[in-house]
Amino acid sequence: MSNAEQAWFLYMVRTAKGVLYTGVTLDVARRFAEHQSSGPKAAKALKGKGPLSLVYVEQLESKVAAYQREYAVKKLSKAQKERLIVEASDCRVV
Repeated sequence: MSNAEQAWFLYMVRTAKGVLYTGVTLDVARRFAEHQSSGPKAAKALKGKGPLSLVYVEQLESKVAAYQREYAVKKLSKAQKERLIVEASDCRVV
């Protein structure tokens, strides 16, 4: 399956100080592990900011849709992002 056909994910990570980082990936578990390791593939914005928490994941149908959604989410205020996180957690089946 090519990258164009795979599901893409938008995710948000919360730092120890409560800052939210938004990104996109094909593999959320792998990408979050990279961020947590603070290794060479971790986002510079997250290095040394742990512990980190994965607080939001949204599946999208394509790379283009994922990057468009990331752009839109990054324009939201922190309060709007927090609301998005709460609403998504309210929808989870336990």
